[in-house]
Amino acid sequence: MSNVKKSTALSVPALGGENSLNRYLSEIKKFPLLKPEQEYMLAKRYQEHGDPDAAKQLVTSHLRLVAKIAMGYRGYGLPVSDLISEGNVGLMQGVKKFEPDRGFRLATYAMWWIKASMQEFILRSWSLVKMGTTAAQKKLFFNLRRMKKNLEAYEDSDLSPEDVTKIATDLGVAEQEVINMNRRMMMGGDASLNVSMRSDEEGSGQWQDWLTDDRPLQDETVANAEEATVRHSMLIEAMGSLNDREQHILTERRLTENPQTLEELSQVYDVSRERIRQIEVRAFEKLQKAMQRIAGEKLLPVDA
Repeated sequence: MSNVKKSTALSVPALGGENSLNRYLSEIKKFPLLKPEQEYMLAKRYQEHGDPDAAKQLVTSHLRLVAKIAMGYRGYGLPVSDLISEGNVGLMQGVKKFEPDRGFRLATYAMWWIKASMQEFILRSWSLVKMGTTAAQKKLFFNLRRMKKNLEAYEDSDLSPEDVTKIATDLGVAEQEVINMNRRMMMGGDASLNVSMRSDEEGSGQWQDWLTDDRPLQDETVANAEEATVRHSMLIEAMGSLNDREQHILTERRLTENPQTLEELSQVYDVSRERIRQIEVRAFEKLQKAMQRIAGEKLLPVDA
């Protein structure tokens, strides 16, 4: 146990960013790897007594494992230092839940916690919109590049129908999900609209300055809504100037999505189609006059 006790004197190295990555990788090599019996005793001490020194030795002895796993996720464009930091969090969770009496090594168990932590970080960082919400989608996200390489498919192009079918079948996902994921990954992660258009020039403007909003202005929207409300109320009032037959015919001919034909209305009122047309025209003229009168009263009030 002499080697185990000696490791507690070493401080856990800090990872400050990509510039300090080489120094960090050099420092974590100072922590000795544990033999199976040493690892078991430390794990039992932490499990039964919550010994922080035991937990520290279990964590520090596996920092190299985290760094190795992080190197396998470099293809997603994220800083390795961030991946290692997230993996270290997963390692600590693995140590916390490790049960040494089950008979397997900590590295075998903690590896799943480390990978899960890194993968969640990649998914969060890759896009503000969730890339994978199910286990199958996550599996697709983290295996698509490798499978495209095996199929000798171009990295920056759409997949052929045969390749889509092959990948979807192997991973157990829908073919459309393969197509959508491939296109999103070709586009890369989200980019900030606050980034300058030209990195070599100050004050060159940001990408958001060139965005246009095709929606109408708010004041126009409010004004149009108010005008529509007024016109609707005027129409309702003007319809009161028509008798019941005129209201019904005009409504069925001009104020519905599926207007009735002259023939259909002629059968309802047992008159000719020409008579229905005459009633419709007369009702429309009466409605127009009533609308003009009401508009004049509302917009140009007459002094009492």
